[in-house]
Amino acid sequence: MSTHSSAPRPMQTVCIIGASGKLGQHMIRHALLQGYAVVGVCRPQSVDKLASLADQITIVPGMTNDPDVIRRAVAGCDGVLTVLVPWGMQQYASGTAQAVLDHAEPGARLIFSCGWHITRDGQDIYTMWLRLFVAVFGFLARMMRLADLNDQVEACRRIFASDALWTVVRGSDLEEGPSEGLPIWRRHVGDPALASNRTRRIDFALFMVSALTNAALVQQAPAIVSRGSTSALAHAA
Repeated sequence: MSTHSSAPRPMQTVCIIGASGKLGQHMIRHALLQGYAVVGVCRPQSVDKLASLADQITIVPGMTNDPDVIRRAVAGCDGVLTVLVPWGMQQYASGTAQAVLDHAEPGARLIFSCGWHITRDGQDIYTMWLRLFVAVFGFLARMMRLADLNDQVEACRRIFASDALWTVVRGSDLEEGPSEGLPIWRRHVGDPALASNRTRRIDFALFMVSALTNAALVQQAPAIVSRGSTSALAHAA
């Protein structure tokens, strides 16, 4: 198991869990631009989505909450980038997080993605709209057995309790479009600089990859927003 007391590993090889999705593919491209060797994990039925990148990365097909799949994928990796998705009712997010925590190399940097609704210390301030959306979406998704936001909360609880070299990146609403640069971050949702509540997906991926070598983010849960957003520009240092 990766431990906080282990010295950080030089960053050469990274594993991207959830590689076939939009965020995952952006992370692959950012990681390749950094010169990293990339191992990508995705469901077998999604391997074709990586066809354009297949000759540049190693693909490990399998369910991301399968400990054996994760153990094989993260072996020898200096960093692990994980898209925590709450889909289904089989503890997908918590199972994925636990597998990463259990099998990552000692000293590996572990970067997880989630949304603003995750709170580490209870000091985040949410708008009424966001609280209502999370409550309604969470209820309907559970009733339809499509997703379980509570399992994503459980996944992050396990990460926060770990002594691994983790970072949980909490993204605002995502949008497509060209890069606006590395997003800004704050410790808590509710900070005025985050008020625009929008992040370019390509830049969310950039922040994830950049966090691999940012020691200031170890055991932090940064909430991010696009650098070009109105609120970020208004509160630029």
